[in-house]
Formats: sequence, C-alpha cells, structure tokens
Amino acid sequence: MAEVFTSIYFVAALFFIVALVYSSVGLGGGSSYTALMVVLGFSAPVIPVVSLLLNLLVTSIGSFNFIRNRHARFDLVVPFLVTSVPMSYLGGALQVPEEIFQWVLLVSLVIVALRLYFWRDTAFRLELGKTGTIVVSLLTGAVLGLVAGIVGIGGGVYLVPLIIILGLGTGQEAAACGAIFVWLNSLAGLLSRMQYNSIDLTNYIPLIVAVIAGGALGSWMGAVRLSRKTMEKILGVIVVVAIILLARTILLS
Repeated sequence: MAEVFTSIYFVAALFFIVALVYSSVGLGGGSSYTALMVVLGFSAPVIPVVSLLLNLLVTSIGSFNFIRNRHARFDLVVPFLVTSVPMSYLGGALQVPEEIFQWVLLVSLVIVALRLYFWRDTAFRLELGKTGTIVVSLLTGAVLGLVAGIVGIGGGVYLVPLIIILGLGTGQEAAACGAIFVWLNSLAGLLSRMQYNSIDLTNYIPLIVAVIAGGALGSWMGAVRLSRKTMEKILGVIVVVAIILLARTILLS
C-alpha cells in the first residue's frame, strides 16, 4: 500500500480521465475505479467505500448538469430506484470474500465491454406494455442495486442501454437517468459500508479532487458538446485495459 501512495498523484490523473469519460455518458466510473484499486493493491475494505464515494461525487455533478439541461425524467428512473436503493444498502452490508469480490467485478467489466463493442444496434425496441416495463424495471433495479452495494459500482452502465432498448427515452434522457440512478445507489451502498468500515478519507483527497474535476468537465461535454458514440469508444478502451489488468492480478494472486 505504501508504494501506491508514493504515486498517488499519478493514480489521481488516471481517475481524472476515468471520471471525465464515464461522466460524459451519465456514469460514475465505479467499475474502473474499483478495478484500478484492486490492481494497485488497495486494501479490500477500502476499495468499495472509496469507489462508491467517488461515484457519488461524479454523478452529483452529472445529475446537476443533465437536470439543468432538462434531460432528466424522474418518472422514468423511479421504478428502477424503488428496488435498487434498498438492495444496494443490503449489498453494502454483506461481507463478501475478496476473491469472490474480484471475480464479480471482473464479470461486471466483461459484460460492460461486450455491451460497448458487440451490442451496437440499439435501433430496435421491445414492446412490453406498461405492466411488463414496470416488472422489468423493478427486477433490473434489484439486481443492479445488489451488485452496486457489493462491488462499489453504480450499475448505470447497464441501465442506460436498457432504457434505450425498451424505447423508454432518448440517449441523453437515458444518460441523465443513469447519473441519478448511480448517485442514489452509491449513496445507499456507501452509507451501509460506512457502518462497518471506518476509513480515514483524508488519504484519498487527491483522488476526490481529481474525479470532481473530471466529472465536471465530462458531464458538461456529454450534455452539450461531444456525441455519445465518441465518448463510448473512449470508454471501451478504458474498460478493456481495466479487464486485462484485473484478470492478470487475479490469475497471478
């Protein structure tokens, strides 16, 4: 751990880039923060807490920017939140062994990469009807919330494409809902984690400052400047690198 803090500003620079890219598409970056901290040797109790905190900060800014630009639709995101928030709190309370934690994270990243690179055609729409859509929303929210609390990710990277596939909103509306979804799930998971893990967050101030700056710039770019496809291509590169590094760490441990 000492070696990690000798290069804390380099880690902060990496987190700045992650926050910038993820926030541009309405996400917090939790999956990549978590993967990087595992690879860099952060202690297991620290990783979910710090990741959820950084997620919370980035999506606070993202939510504000998307709401200010009138992309947010609370009627769209609320059904997902009904089940995701309590399940995120439950996930944060679970004491998952480090090996299982790492494998769950790796699987999550692989799914993200598959979505970014192979699930490109989102032109079709699933007609589920009002009841079917609510049921899917509740079930999806529960699963994503549980994973969010356990691993320290927000789950928005799965929610955003689902909203588009179901034909529930536009790309920017989906990104706005993703930011709000990640924010509330991160808050629930963090509150739960903090009851069991007392961590001195002053050691992580450079990381906090970095993601705030990256989140502010990225969410502004996503809301008013760059196209979603452009930022997703950059996001894909970051996710693949995280997968390679994390898989190497798991297999060599």
